[in-house]
Amino acid sequence: PRVADWPMMQSPFPTLVICLSYVYVVKYLGPSLMKNREPLDIRWLMAIYNFVMVIFSFLIFYYFGIYGWFGSYSYKCQPVDYSNSPEAIGMANTCWWFYISKFIEFTDTLFFVMRKKYSQVSTLHVIHHGIMPMSVWLGLKFTPGGHSTFFAFINSFVHVLMYIYYGLAAFGPQMNKYLWWKKYMTTIQMIQFLMIFTHAFQLLFINCNYPRGFMYWIGFHAVLFWFLFAEFYKNAYKKRKDKAKELKEKQEASPVKNGYKLTNGHSYSNGYTNGCPTKNVYTNDNGYTHMPANGKEQYSNGVQHQNDVLNDNTKKDI
Repeated sequence: PRVADWPMMQSPFPTLVICLSYVYVVKYLGPSLMKNREPLDIRWLMAIYNFVMVIFSFLIFYYFGIYGWFGSYSYKCQPVDYSNSPEAIGMANTCWWFYISKFIEFTDTLFFVMRKKYSQVSTLHVIHHGIMPMSVWLGLKFTPGGHSTFFAFINSFVHVLMYIYYGLAAFGPQMNKYLWWKKYMTTIQMIQFLMIFTHAFQLLFINCNYPRGFMYWIGFHAVLFWFLFAEFYKNAYKKRKDKAKELKEKQEASPVKNGYKLTNGHSYSNGYTNGCPTKNVYTNDNGYTHMPANGKEQYSNGVQHQNDVLNDNTKKDI
C-alpha cells in the first residue's frame, strides 16, 4: 500500500512496454538508423553521463546502507518492514530510485549503438538490462525492503566501479595506463552474483519470515547472470589468447622487415635493402661485427660464408 500510488507502480505494463521497446530499439531500430551513418563521436557526453552515474549509484548504495545494511539489517535473515517508520519508508524510497536507475542504464546500450559498437550489444548485455526493470518492479511492489535488497545494495556498489571505468575509458587511449584493472571487472561481476546467490539461497536452510518466492526469483537471476558472465569471460579471454598465439605464429613464419628470414634465431637490425647494405658496419646478436665488402652477403653467426672463406684462403696461399 505504501508504494501503490508512486510513479510507475500502479501497473506492470508501463515497465514491460519500456523494456520491450528497449530491446527493439537497440537490436533493430538503432542499427537500422545508423546503417548509412558514421559512428558518432560522443566521448564527452559519455564521460559526463558515466560520472553522473557514479554519483547516482553511490548515493543508492549509501542509502541502502544507512537504512539497513550498514547496521540494523541482518545478513542472515531480514524480514520486510511494512511499517511507516522513517527507516522502512526510506528503504522503500531507495528501492524506487534503484528501480528508476535500471531505466537510465538503458543509455549504456544506446551509446554502443550510436558509436556502432554492435559487438558490445550482446545477448548477455541486452538480457541483463532488459529484464532488470521488471524484476525490480516486482520486488518494489511486494517486498520494498528486507532480505532481497541485499542484491540492490551490492549491485549499486559494483556499478560505482563500473561507471568509474567507463568514465575514464571515454577520454580515449591515453587513459589506458589507468585502466589496468579492466580485466578484473568481469570477475567482480561474477563475485557479485555468487554473493547474491549465496545470500538468497541460505533461506533454504533457515526459518525466516520472508517470501520464499522472491528468494527463488533473485537466486535464479544470480545463477543465470553468473553463467552468462562466466561464458563471456571464457570467450573473451580465450579469443584474446588465441589471437596472441596466431600473431606469434605469423611472426615466426614471416621474414623480417629487410627481406631476410631469421637464421638460427638471429636477425639483423640494420639489414639490407634491395640487396644492398644500408650501413657500413653490421653487428650480429652473437657479438661479431663485420664490414660488407664488395657487395658480399652478410655473415651468419659471426662466420663468413663458405665461398668467401675459400677465396680469402686462396688469396693468402697465392
